[in-house]
Amino acid sequence: MVKLGKTIPAGDLFELDAASSIPVWLQLKNRFIYLITSGFYLPGDQLPTVRGLAAEVEVNYNTVSKVYQSLEEDGYIVSKRRLGAFVADVSDKPGVSAEVTAEIVTAEYLKRCQELGMSLEDIDAQFTAALVAAKAKREKDGTSEGAAHDPQEARRGRLVKFPEPAGEGAADGRAAGNGA
Repeated sequence: MVKLGKTIPAGDLFELDAASSIPVWLQLKNRFIYLITSGFYLPGDQLPTVRGLAAEVEVNYNTVSKVYQSLEEDGYIVSKRRLGAFVADVSDKPGVSAEVTAEIVTAEYLKRCQELGMSLEDIDAQFTAALVAAKAKREKDGTSEGAAHDPQEARRGRLVKFPEPAGEGAADGRAAGNGA
């Protein structure tokens, strides 16, 4: 995919975990929501085609189509027949921000860990270890702190690294395509 003169593979932007208990379509939807609410995708940005994204991230066409339909139902994107899918303006949508999304993800993480039988202390130790590992990886890779948190840095063509569980890593950047 090409955006702002920079080629960024969708596989780098949308790394999916087939072994996760979270369905692939929901992982993909959540990633889109994060990219939209964090300001990575801006209102009016054109999203990749359903077929193109499905091929690049190696998932079924129907899976990506389901994600786009769900995003449209939730008001994150607008589909225009024969033109593609475009990011909607969600700035006035109550509760839509990267912070709110992070709170929801954090609450879900806590709930799932507790369902596994982990105590709050165990969860804290697990999260702290993952955070330390992610910071060490960032320092090793030479990724700057500012670029990871500034959507405008990403819009200038720099790759953005988002925090991930220990032992996993993906370079994330900005993507666009020819519509849905």
